[in-house]
Amino acid sequence: MSTQTRTKTPTPTRSGLDGFFKITERGSTVAREVRGGVVTFFTMAYIIVLNPIILSSAIDGSGNLIGGTTDPIQSKLLVAVGTAVVAGVMSILMGLFANFPIALAAGLGINGLIAGMVVTHSSEKITYADLMGLVVIEGIIILVLVLTGFRRAVFKAIPGTLKVAISVGIGLFIAYIGVIDAGFARRPSTPGTVPSELGIGGSLDGWPTLVFVVGVFLIAMLLIRKVKGAILIGIVGATVLAIVLEAIFHIGPRVFDKTGALTNPSAWALTVPKLPDSITNTPDLGILGQFSLLGSFSKIGVVTSIMFVFSLLLADFFDTMGTVVAIGTEAKLLDEDGNPPHTDRILVVDSVAAIAGGAGGVSSNTSYIESASGVEEGARTGLAAIVTGVLFLLATFLAPLFAVVPSEAAAPALVIVGFLMMSQVKNIEWDDMDIALPAFLTIVLMPFTYNITVGIGAGFIAWVLVKIVRGRTRDVHPLLWVVAAFFVVYFIKTPLQTLFS
Repeated sequence: MSTQTRTKTPTPTRSGLDGFFKITERGSTVAREVRGGVVTFFTMAYIIVLNPIILSSAIDGSGNLIGGTTDPIQSKLLVAVGTAVVAGVMSILMGLFANFPIALAAGLGINGLIAGMVVTHSSEKITYADLMGLVVIEGIIILVLVLTGFRRAVFKAIPGTLKVAISVGIGLFIAYIGVIDAGFARRPSTPGTVPSELGIGGSLDGWPTLVFVVGVFLIAMLLIRKVKGAILIGIVGATVLAIVLEAIFHIGPRVFDKTGALTNPSAWALTVPKLPDSITNTPDLGILGQFSLLGSFSKIGVVTSIMFVFSLLLADFFDTMGTVVAIGTEAKLLDEDGNPPHTDRILVVDSVAAIAGGAGGVSSNTSYIESASGVEEGARTGLAAIVTGVLFLLATFLAPLFAVVPSEAAAPALVIVGFLMMSQVKNIEWDDMDIALPAFLTIVLMPFTYNITVGIGAGFIAWVLVKIVRGRTRDVHPLLWVVAAFFVVYFIKTPLQTLFS
């Protein structure tokens, strides 16, 4: 086999915005970066609505809702503003410091874990501030692991095939998120049947579902025609259709009765798309700083507190790892070893975001896989993350305007991007059982468990077990033994916590 040496043409030195973000060098333009940042914002802006709903769902041990108030509306407003502020600042920091097209916000799953802990331990007087203190501690530990080089070392130790599988699995996962968010698939109304079904009772029903379907096909057709801004055009087009339908048919939001039953399942999931009376509001930053660093240890015990921090640690550690690999793959920014540029900086910002989310009283912030929608729109640099961050900050003042976009209009972007990320599945050697089995478990368990970390953990454990069975333990990187052991503990943490308690 012969090799051909090519002389690389030097990249011209550029100054200003282009030079700082290396926009031309990465094959992008300012327009693409701005467009990508806008698309990323609209595909993840749902967190401004969803985080308050999750965190305001329970009263803590002090008798208050999150934010230190007993007023549900005030509590949700406080969380919404805090969520947008922390997401905005951390996304801008990612763009400036790491120059990577990924935005951050309060992590889904982690906020649910916090709300669940409040319910479980309310009799022990646990408060939201106490649990946010544990989030801060977890973020500090993550930051130390980054600064000591451990997190980067683990990142590099992941086999290339598993990195591909992680990216594919996340693609399937975000497509599933889009389908569920839009109500195209949902939990059956009749208990004890299948885990999920098409629409309502096995049939598509309701105008919001139509908006989602139209959005998917619109974006798909625009991509086939290679129209620039296809995803953004699709979101805007679906939103306009939603506003028109709401104005004509007065669909309204989904409502749950006192028993928890859904009374109007064919309505809008989170946001009712109608033009607001006013496009501005005055944000209340009162939730920022509501955390108690060590309050949990005296109330729920050292063992329970440590296991909670451990759960947060693994979720933040590996969710981010998978997300960064997936975004880097889509943006074609990974090197020959599958690592993105400025890995350390990316991981530092993500670690600081965990601390900031806890200190801000709104749950750990983490890198969002929805950033892939902006990458598909052309984003390749940190400028896109800054645009997303600025829009999050503007949302604190223009919340009524941004709230016009329903999840049914944004979800089509997730489905299409998930499809595009799934195309990498062809790079896995499915004829080789040693590779195929860990890759398969990584891919399918992410959507099946609604958890990126579970998929990654199952893949790691399977990879190590296959090597043991094959008698090829020397092929396992030393760090993978450690990580696999941590994941075993993660999967059985509840029995362990019961045992030690």
